Amino acid sequence: MSKHSLTMKKLTRQTTNGNGQRASARDRQASLIVAAASLFAAKGFNGTTTKEIAKAAGVSEALVFKYFPTKRTLYAAILAEKVTVNELLEAVEAAAKKHDDHRVFTMIASYRIRPGVDSTLLRLLLFSALEGHELSEMFFGKHHKVFYDHLAAYIRTRIEDGAFRPVDPLLAARSFIGMVVHHRLLHETFGVPMNQSHEDTVATYVDLFLAGLIQESVGRKTPGSRSR
Repeated sequence: MSKHSLTMKKLTRQTTNGNGQRASARDRQASLIVAAASLFAAKGFNGTTTKEIAKAAGVSEALVFKYFPTKRTLYAAILAEKVTVNELLEAVEAAAKKHDDHRVFTMIASYRIRPGVDSTLLRLLLFSALEGHELSEMFFGKHHKVFYDHLAAYIRTRIEDGAFRPVDPLLAARSFIGMVVHHRLLHETFGVPMNQSHEDTVATYVDLFLAGLIQESVGRKTPGSRSR
């Protein structure tokens, strides 16, 4: 039985509580969000109908429309439920104030590369972009651009401090996030086996990237330079 089928069976059980009573409105909304997220990630936004969402959640289609008048409002609810980056950004800001470069980059990479990470969001992002609807902008803004903006601002500050080489902050931020997202595509979407632990993978990416950003000290030889 597929992972998607197991998720759907679990959702059907969630429409009643342990005593066989009907689930509360809050539980029904939660079941609809989980069902819709699973279907959107498997079939795309355009390829999923409200009838399929209702069936997966074990409710009527009318009940879907009662809680979520449109698929767009349901999609927005999925983002609100799954995209929880505020606490992470607060921790990143705390490390940034201490100019702890290694911790800033490690926290951002570890958020993406960790055991048991939910691949649903990545699939939702890819589907929304490929289908070309307006929801891709909503997703991108809440799930990716926020990281680019924060990291670019930090890199700009460290360049002004003289700690990082003078590079384009936004391109540098995109490069780092892009490296991490590519890793997720390989291992979560294409199923390429990991050859290191999650922690070692994060440490390697961070070390490699910071090695290219950190400003050379005055008088320090650059790789390949000749002695006179």
